[in-house]
Amino acid sequence: MWPLPSLNSHSNNTLMKRSLSLILILSSIGVAAWSLSSSAEPAADKAAPKAFIDGQGPGWRTLGEADFEHVNGADDTWTWNDNGAHCTGQPVGVIKSIKPYTNFEMVAEWRHLKNAGNSGIFCWGTEASLTALKGKSGLPHGIEVQVLDLGYTEAYEKQYKKPADWFTCHGDVFPTGPCKMKPFPPVAPNGMRSFPSKNLSKGTNEWNHYYIRAINGEIRLWVNGEEVSGGTECEPSSGFLCLESEGSPVDFRNLRIRELP
Repeated sequence: MWPLPSLNSHSNNTLMKRSLSLILILSSIGVAAWSLSSSAEPAADKAAPKAFIDGQGPGWRTLGEADFEHVNGADDTWTWNDNGAHCTGQPVGVIKSIKPYTNFEMVAEWRHLKNAGNSGIFCWGTEASLTALKGKSGLPHGIEVQVLDLGYTEAYEKQYKKPADWFTCHGDVFPTGPCKMKPFPPVAPNGMRSFPSKNLSKGTNEWNHYYIRAINGEIRLWVNGEEVSGGTECEPSSGFLCLESEGSPVDFRNLRIRELP
Protein backbone atom coordinates (compact mmCIF):
# COMPACT_ATOMS: atom_id res chain seq x y z
CA MET A 1 0.00 0.00 0.00
CA TRP A 2 1.17 3.54 -0.69
CA PRO A 3 1.37 5.61 2.57
CA LEU A 4 -1.34 8.28 2.78
CA PRO A 5 0.33 11.72 2.64
CA SER A 6 -0.29 14.42 5.24
CA LEU A 7 -2.38 17.43 4.14
CA ASN A 8 -0.55 19.88 6.42
CA SER A 9 2.58 20.81 4.40
CA HIS A 10 3.60 21.94 0.91
CA SER A 11 6.06 19.03 0.55
CA ASN A 12 3.39 16.57 1.46
CA ASN A 13 1.06 18.15 -1.11
CA THR A 14 3.76 17.68 -3.73
CA LEU A 15 4.18 14.04 -2.70
CA MET A 16 0.44 13.57 -2.93
CA LYS A 17 0.37 14.95 -6.48
CA ARG A 18 3.24 12.69 -7.54
CA SER A 19 1.54 9.65 -5.99
CA LEU A 20 -1.68 10.49 -7.78
CA SER A 21 0.19 10.77 -11.10
CA LEU A 22 1.82 7.38 -10.54
CA ILE A 23 -1.57 5.80 -9.79
CA LEU A 24 -3.01 7.25 -13.01
CA ILE A 25 -0.07 5.87 -15.03
CA LEU A 26 -0.45 2.40 -13.52
CA SER A 27 -4.18 2.50 -14.21
CA SER A 28 -3.53 3.39 -17.85
CA ILE A 29 -1.15 0.46 -18.19
CA GLY A 30 -3.80 -1.85 -16.74
CA VAL A 31 -6.46 -0.61 -19.17
CA ALA A 32 -4.11 -1.10 -22.13
CA ALA A 33 -3.27 -4.64 -21.05
CA TRP A 34 -6.99 -5.42 -20.67
CA SER A 35 -7.65 -4.03 -24.18
CA LEU A 36 -4.94 -6.21 -25.70
CA SER A 37 -6.31 -9.26 -23.91
CA SER A 38 -9.85 -8.51 -25.10
CA SER A 39 -8.77 -7.95 -28.71
CA ALA A 40 -7.04 -11.37 -28.71
CA GLU A 41 -10.24 -13.24 -27.81
CA PRO A 42 -11.63 -13.56 -31.40
CA ALA A 43 -8.33 -15.10 -32.57
CA ALA A 44 -8.52 -17.64 -29.77
CA ASP A 45 -12.08 -18.51 -30.86
CA LYS A 46 -10.92 -19.11 -34.42
CA ALA A 47 -8.27 -21.53 -33.17
CA ALA A 48 -10.81 -23.60 -31.23
CA PRO A 49 -10.69 -27.33 -32.01
CA LYS A 50 -13.20 -28.73 -34.52
CA ALA A 51 -16.04 -30.92 -33.30
CA PHE A 52 -15.93 -34.57 -34.37
CA ILE A 53 -18.83 -36.99 -34.41
CA ASP A 54 -17.03 -40.04 -33.07
CA GLY A 55 -19.82 -42.59 -33.17
CA GLN A 56 -20.36 -42.66 -29.42
CA GLY A 57 -23.72 -42.37 -27.69
CA PRO A 58 -27.18 -43.94 -27.79
CA GLY A 59 -27.93 -45.98 -30.90
CA TRP A 60 -24.36 -46.23 -32.16
CA ARG A 61 -22.74 -49.64 -32.62
CA THR A 62 -19.50 -51.03 -34.01
CA LEU A 63 -19.34 -52.54 -37.49
CA GLY A 64 -17.07 -55.58 -37.47
CA GLU A 65 -16.32 -58.73 -39.38
CA ALA A 66 -19.69 -60.29 -38.51
CA ASP A 67 -21.49 -57.38 -40.20
CA PHE A 68 -19.94 -57.99 -43.67
CA GLU A 69 -19.67 -60.78 -46.21
CA HIS A 70 -17.41 -61.35 -49.22
CA VAL A 71 -18.83 -60.56 -52.65
CA ASN A 72 -16.01 -61.03 -55.15
CA GLY A 73 -12.70 -60.96 -53.29
CA ALA A 74 -10.16 -63.60 -52.35
CA ASP A 75 -10.15 -65.27 -48.96
CA ASP A 76 -7.22 -63.13 -47.83
CA THR A 77 -8.31 -59.80 -49.40
CA TRP A 78 -9.79 -58.65 -46.10
CA THR A 79 -8.55 -59.45 -42.59
CA TRP A 80 -10.09 -58.12 -39.38
CA ASN A 81 -8.80 -57.17 -35.94
CA ASP A 82 -10.38 -55.56 -32.88
CA ASN A 83 -10.23 -52.05 -34.37
CA GLY A 84 -11.19 -52.69 -37.99
CA ALA A 85 -10.08 -54.22 -41.27
CA HIS A 86 -7.03 -54.45 -43.50
CA CYS A 87 -7.44 -54.81 -47.27
CA THR A 88 -4.69 -56.00 -49.63
CA GLY A 89 -6.33 -54.29 -52.60
CA GLN A 90 -6.31 -57.49 -54.65
CA PRO A 91 -8.45 -58.40 -56.49
CA VAL A 92 -10.74 -55.45 -57.32
CA GLY A 93 -14.05 -55.99 -55.54
CA VAL A 94 -16.01 -55.34 -52.35
CA ILE A 95 -17.31 -56.77 -49.14
CA LYS A 96 -20.94 -55.88 -48.38
CA SER A 97 -23.00 -55.45 -45.25
CA ILE A 98 -25.15 -58.42 -44.28
CA LYS A 99 -28.21 -56.20 -44.06
CA PRO A 100 -29.36 -53.22 -46.14
CA TYR A 101 -29.63 -49.71 -44.67
CA THR A 102 -31.87 -46.79 -45.51
CA ASN A 103 -31.35 -43.85 -43.16
CA PHE A 104 -28.14 -43.89 -41.14
CA GLU A 105 -25.05 -42.06 -40.01
CA MET A 106 -21.63 -43.66 -40.06
CA VAL A 107 -18.08 -42.89 -38.96
CA ALA A 108 -14.95 -44.48 -40.36
CA GLU A 109 -11.22 -43.86 -40.20
CA TRP A 110 -9.01 -44.90 -43.11
CA ARG A 111 -5.43 -44.69 -44.29
CA HIS A 112 -3.71 -45.71 -47.49
CA LEU A 113 -0.51 -47.69 -47.09
CA LYS A 114 0.86 -46.98 -50.56
CA ASN A 115 1.20 -43.84 -52.65
CA ALA A 116 -1.67 -43.25 -55.11
CA GLY A 117 -3.93 -45.80 -53.42
CA ASN A 118 -7.60 -46.11 -54.38
CA SER A 119 -10.59 -47.29 -52.34
CA GLY A 120 -14.07 -46.21 -51.35
CA ILE A 121 -17.16 -46.66 -49.20
CA PHE A 122 -20.36 -47.50 -51.09
CA CYS A 123 -23.65 -46.38 -49.58
CA TRP A 124 -26.92 -47.84 -50.80
CA GLY A 125 -25.28 -50.45 -53.05
CA THR A 126 -27.90 -52.22 -55.17
CA GLU A 127 -28.68 -55.87 -54.58
CA ALA A 128 -28.86 -56.60 -58.33
CA SER A 129 -25.36 -55.25 -59.03
CA LEU A 130 -23.87 -57.08 -56.06
CA THR A 131 -25.45 -60.35 -57.12
CA ALA A 132 -24.05 -59.89 -60.63
CA LEU A 133 -20.52 -59.49 -59.22
CA LYS A 134 -20.39 -62.95 -57.67
CA GLY A 135 -17.32 -64.74 -58.96
CA LYS A 136 -15.91 -61.89 -61.04
CA SER A 137 -13.92 -58.70 -60.58
CA GLY A 138 -15.71 -55.37 -60.45
CA LEU A 139 -17.53 -52.81 -58.32
CA PRO A 140 -21.23 -52.36 -57.53
CA HIS A 141 -23.75 -49.68 -58.38
CA GLY A 142 -24.67 -47.24 -55.63
CA ILE A 143 -23.53 -43.92 -54.15
CA GLU A 144 -19.77 -43.93 -53.61
CA VAL A 145 -17.82 -41.91 -51.07
CA GLN A 146 -14.33 -41.76 -52.57
CA VAL A 147 -11.26 -42.79 -50.56
CA LEU A 148 -8.16 -41.72 -52.53
CA ASP A 149 -4.56 -41.16 -51.53
CA LEU A 150 -3.21 -37.68 -52.27
CA GLY A 151 -0.65 -39.14 -54.69
CA TYR A 152 -3.36 -40.41 -57.02
CA THR A 153 -3.64 -37.09 -58.88
CA GLU A 154 0.07 -36.95 -59.74
CA ALA A 155 0.08 -40.60 -60.78
CA TYR A 156 -2.97 -40.12 -63.02
CA GLU A 157 -1.53 -37.06 -64.78
CA LYS A 158 1.81 -38.78 -65.30
CA GLN A 159 0.17 -41.88 -66.79
CA TYR A 160 -2.48 -40.22 -68.96
CA LYS A 161 -0.64 -36.98 -69.84
CA LYS A 162 -3.68 -34.80 -69.10
CA PRO A 163 -5.07 -32.80 -66.17
CA ALA A 164 -6.91 -34.66 -63.43
CA ASP A 165 -9.87 -32.30 -63.58
CA TRP A 166 -12.71 -34.81 -63.21
CA PHE A 167 -11.89 -36.03 -59.66
CA THR A 168 -10.19 -34.97 -56.43
CA CYS A 169 -8.46 -36.79 -53.58
CA HIS A 170 -10.41 -35.09 -50.79
CA GLY A 171 -13.80 -36.79 -50.59
CA ASP A 172 -15.76 -36.84 -53.86
CA VAL A 173 -19.31 -38.21 -53.61
CA PHE A 174 -20.96 -39.59 -56.75
CA PRO A 175 -23.34 -42.21 -58.19
CA THR A 176 -22.03 -45.26 -60.05
CA GLY A 177 -23.62 -47.22 -62.91
CA PRO A 178 -27.25 -46.21 -63.55
CA CYS A 179 -27.68 -44.68 -60.08
CA LYS A 180 -28.49 -40.98 -59.76
CA MET A 181 -27.65 -38.08 -57.48
CA LYS A 182 -27.97 -34.29 -57.65
CA PRO A 183 -24.51 -33.22 -56.42
CA PHE A 184 -23.89 -30.34 -54.06
CA PRO A 185 -21.53 -27.69 -55.47
CA PRO A 186 -18.76 -27.49 -56.38
CA VAL A 187 -19.65 -29.96 -59.14
CA ALA A 188 -17.29 -31.90 -61.41
CA PRO A 189 -17.15 -30.88 -65.10
CA ASN A 190 -19.29 -33.86 -66.08
CA GLY A 191 -22.00 -32.79 -63.61
CA MET A 192 -21.95 -36.12 -61.77
CA ARG A 193 -19.59 -35.69 -58.81
CA SER A 194 -19.80 -33.45 -55.80
CA PHE A 195 -16.30 -32.07 -55.33
CA PRO A 196 -15.20 -31.15 -51.78
CA SER A 197 -15.48 -27.50 -50.80
CA LYS A 198 -12.17 -27.82 -48.91
CA ASN A 199 -9.07 -30.00 -49.33
CA LEU A 200 -8.71 -31.68 -45.94
CA SER A 201 -7.45 -35.23 -46.57
CA LYS A 202 -4.11 -36.37 -45.14
CA GLY A 203 -1.46 -38.35 -47.03
CA THR A 204 -0.13 -41.90 -47.14
CA ASN A 205 0.06 -43.72 -43.78
CA GLU A 206 -1.96 -40.97 -42.04
CA TRP A 207 -5.42 -41.61 -40.62
CA ASN A 208 -8.39 -39.72 -42.04
CA HIS A 209 -11.79 -39.39 -40.37
CA TYR A 210 -15.05 -39.61 -42.32
CA TYR A 211 -18.52 -38.90 -40.99
CA ILE A 212 -21.29 -39.84 -43.44
CA ARG A 213 -24.93 -38.95 -43.00
CA ALA A 214 -27.40 -40.61 -45.39
CA ILE A 215 -31.08 -39.85 -44.88
CA ASN A 216 -34.15 -39.54 -47.09
CA GLY A 217 -32.14 -39.77 -50.30
CA GLU A 218 -29.60 -37.15 -49.21
CA ILE A 219 -25.96 -37.91 -48.42
CA ARG A 220 -23.42 -35.62 -46.77
CA LEU A 221 -19.72 -36.15 -46.02
CA TRP A 222 -17.50 -34.60 -43.35
CA VAL A 223 -13.73 -35.03 -43.83
CA ASN A 224 -11.57 -34.65 -40.73
CA GLY A 225 -14.25 -32.68 -38.92
CA GLU A 226 -15.67 -30.43 -41.65
CA GLU A 227 -18.54 -30.97 -44.08
CA VAL A 228 -17.24 -30.86 -47.66
CA SER A 229 -19.46 -32.71 -50.16
CA GLY A 230 -22.65 -34.64 -50.82
CA GLY A 231 -25.83 -34.68 -52.81
CA THR A 232 -29.57 -35.11 -52.79
CA GLU A 233 -32.26 -36.88 -54.84
CA CYS A 234 -30.23 -40.09 -54.64
CA GLU A 235 -31.54 -43.15 -56.46
CA PRO A 236 -31.43 -45.61 -54.81
CA SER A 237 -31.88 -44.29 -51.28
CA SER A 238 -31.63 -47.69 -49.63
CA GLY A 239 -29.18 -50.57 -50.05
CA PHE A 240 -26.00 -52.19 -48.79
CA LEU A 241 -22.82 -50.69 -47.35
CA CYS A 242 -19.68 -51.84 -49.17
CA LEU A 243 -15.96 -51.43 -48.51
CA GLU A 244 -13.90 -51.33 -51.67
CA SER A 245 -10.73 -53.15 -52.69
CA GLU A 246 -9.20 -51.41 -55.71
CA GLY A 247 -5.58 -52.34 -56.25
CA SER A 248 -3.81 -50.91 -53.23
CA PRO A 249 -3.51 -51.80 -49.52
CA VAL A 250 -5.76 -49.76 -47.22
CA ASP A 251 -6.81 -49.91 -43.57
CA PHE A 252 -10.21 -49.09 -42.05
CA ARG A 253 -10.81 -48.75 -38.33
CA ASN A 254 -13.40 -47.51 -35.83
CA LEU A 255 -16.28 -48.29 -38.16
CA ARG A 256 -19.50 -47.37 -36.38
CA ILE A 257 -23.08 -46.85 -37.48
CA ARG A 258 -26.37 -45.53 -36.12
CA GLU A 259 -29.60 -46.25 -37.94
CA LEU A 260 -32.06 -43.36 -38.20
CA PRO A 261 -35.86 -43.34 -38.63
